[in-house]
Amino acid sequence: MAVPHCVLYLDGLARPVVQNLPEALAATRAVGGMLMVSLTRPGGDDLKPLADTFGLAPLDVASMVRTNHRSKLDHFGDHLYLALQPAQYDDAAETVECHEVDIVVGDDVLIVISPDGAVDLEQLRGKLDEHPEVIRKGPYGVLWAMFEFVTRGYRDVLDGVEHDIDEIEEQLFGDDEGVSHRIFALQREVIDLRHATAPLESMLERLEHLVQARPHGVAVPAFHEITDRAQYVDARVAAFRQTLDAALTVHATLLDQRRNEAMERMTQQSIQQNDQVKKISSWAAIGFAPTLVAGVYGMNFHNMPELSWTWGYPFAIGLMVAVSAGLYLIFKRNDWL
Repeated sequence: MAVPHCVLYLDGLARPVVQNLPEALAATRAVGGMLMVSLTRPGGDDLKPLADTFGLAPLDVASMVRTNHRSKLDHFGDHLYLALQPAQYDDAAETVECHEVDIVVGDDVLIVISPDGAVDLEQLRGKLDEHPEVIRKGPYGVLWAMFEFVTRGYRDVLDGVEHDIDEIEEQLFGDDEGVSHRIFALQREVIDLRHATAPLESMLERLEHLVQARPHGVAVPAFHEITDRAQYVDARVAAFRQTLDAALTVHATLLDQRRNEAMERMTQQSIQQNDQVKKISSWAAIGFAPTLVAGVYGMNFHNMPELSWTWGYPFAIGLMVAVSAGLYLIFKRNDWL
């Protein structure tokens, strides 16, 4: 069973507080502070105390249990619900690892949930404690800091993906046909990263309008500064996807070109072999004609009239030469020789 961890903040500093949710909320409201509740790997039953204490609807709580694959912003009654996707890049495996953080924001409460436990909420809270000026601005100030943390974290991911894309572009013009598998794999990772980054711009714009429209006017740092960074991140991720699409097209073109060149070489070799066969066949036919004539006259039958003819031998030699010359001229005219 996952136990929620409660921290009461007053004037930007953490104060001791009981871990019983209703008592912690009552103590927070008694002093006008902010309550931050963190929960790691919760089950459905673990969220019921949160729902009862903070007035969340059962359907809203059920949606928090389901892990989203995109960043999103929604309303849970008087609370805001956000799903953010901090990312890390494993350069060796060339994979983008996105881990969800669910955030529920109220006037005096901030609930942070790590569904899979991949995000260290205690470490995150420690980083927040280093900036009491942000915590003084209340839950929306802390929310701004979380957006700042998440969007800045994308920088290393983008640099890692870009480095691998540069390697792919160099690999394209080599003889490694397996580069297409690398392109496909990285393309999948970029698509997953796009799911995390694409909604951020609209989320931040909506969030800025919601904060400005609050009746008591919550003084928080400007969300539009993070919006600019989110636009840059999303544009860069979109450019990665286009580059990988282009790389895949170039790779397919290069493969076709190499196959065509190989086919052309095979065709040239086949033509050369055919020419050689023609030449060999032509000379064989030319050599066969005199052999045929000599074979006939070499039979030495008594009744062959040429045996007693004075011009028989010159006639046979002349016939051999004439037939061979005729065949040579025929083959030469037909480009066999």
